[in-house]
Amino acid sequence: MGGVAWFAAPVKAQDGPLRIEITDGVIEPLPYAVPDFIAENPAATEYARNIARVIASDLTGSGLFREIPASAYIANVTSFESPVQYADWKAINAEALITGAVAVNGNQLTVKFRLFDVFSGAPLGKGLQYVGTTDSWRRMGHKVADAVYARITGESGYFDSRVVFVSESGPKDARQKRLAIMDYDGAGVQYLTDSSAIVLAPRFSPTGDRVLYTSYETGFPRVYLLDVATVGRRILGDQAGAMSFAPRFSPDGGTVVFSLTSGGNTDIYAMNLATGQQRRLTSAPSIETAPSYSPDGRQIVFESDRSGTQQLYVMDANGGEARRISMGEGRYGTPVWSPRGDLIAFTKQNKGRFHIGVMRTNGSEERLLTSSFLDEGPTWSPNGRVIMFTRATSGANGQPALYSVDISGRNLKQVPTPGAASDPAWSPLQN
Repeated sequence: MGGVAWFAAPVKAQDGPLRIEITDGVIEPLPYAVPDFIAENPAATEYARNIARVIASDLTGSGLFREIPASAYIANVTSFESPVQYADWKAINAEALITGAVAVNGNQLTVKFRLFDVFSGAPLGKGLQYVGTTDSWRRMGHKVADAVYARITGESGYFDSRVVFVSESGPKDARQKRLAIMDYDGAGVQYLTDSSAIVLAPRFSPTGDRVLYTSYETGFPRVYLLDVATVGRRILGDQAGAMSFAPRFSPDGGTVVFSLTSGGNTDIYAMNLATGQQRRLTSAPSIETAPSYSPDGRQIVFESDRSGTQQLYVMDANGGEARRISMGEGRYGTPVWSPRGDLIAFTKQNKGRFHIGVMRTNGSEERLLTSSFLDEGPTWSPNGRVIMFTRATSGANGQPALYSVDISGRNLKQVPTPGAASDPAWSPLQN
């Protein structure tokens, strides 16, 4: 994918009253208009239309915005520099207006946009321009949508991000699995491994350029580190007679925390990637697994059956005493600390149903966001507002698929994939 650069165009910034405050109380999406961008030369025509559609798909798909169809437009945008006819956009109840222009010069694509607060009749923030190669046109659309989202909500977006997941095929008793990567919205799927060995639980590095995963390539589960750009990989901490799995990066990317089973006991270990030095963080006869760092790197949440049932615990990043934080009925697993640091997402099994839920980091204010035959494996969007997870259907022909839901429990929807899919892991925003 081609690179993308950006700079601020000389448009005067102005703060307006247009804002979405994201709370559980937000119900009515904000109406907006995004006319097809202006094609500044014939080669840009298709890009101009498609980039506007990516922006609309991102914003509307967030559940916070509602696009006003072009058939309702009164005004026509014929030039990027033309004055905005605010009265025409007010008449169709648009509260935000996004205009843009696209130019193609050889393999170079230039995209510029402006955001207007229709109610106050003024620009909302500066115009921005992105420059990249033509094959990066979808990324440019995502970047414009991220900028619009950030200006209206006051929070960073999540559209220019990717998801690594396990692509599945074949019958249940002979399932083939391989790693795949795609845009957050399901576009641009690429495969990172073949299907010769079962793979599980991929996890992005904090910079998004590496992926940890578990593979049964040797016949036993082992943790591998894969470079996304080159697809080169290496095994981590190969130890005879031991099984390693459930890896995850530390926030600085220098350490990997994972589970290791040796001598019939499963504990959590941390490995320094530079030195290969390995430290044991737990020491209990129970099964300790699924570790996840807090964003500041000072604590780890994990699952353990030390109390007799599968529950969630938090301990210092260097190990030591752990405190149980899940206190409700049922079993809890696959905890993941929010990138905002305020919540922990988890899988809960209770009374024959599976749920994706969130709780405060001390275990309080538990909320279940989903309920189905099988929901599991949550992963956070880069801004901590959306959770993606695996939902599987029942029966002999049941298949897993990827779904996403807001942390309010709203906007549940399936993420399109070429076939069956599981174990999603969301990347950070791309640079």
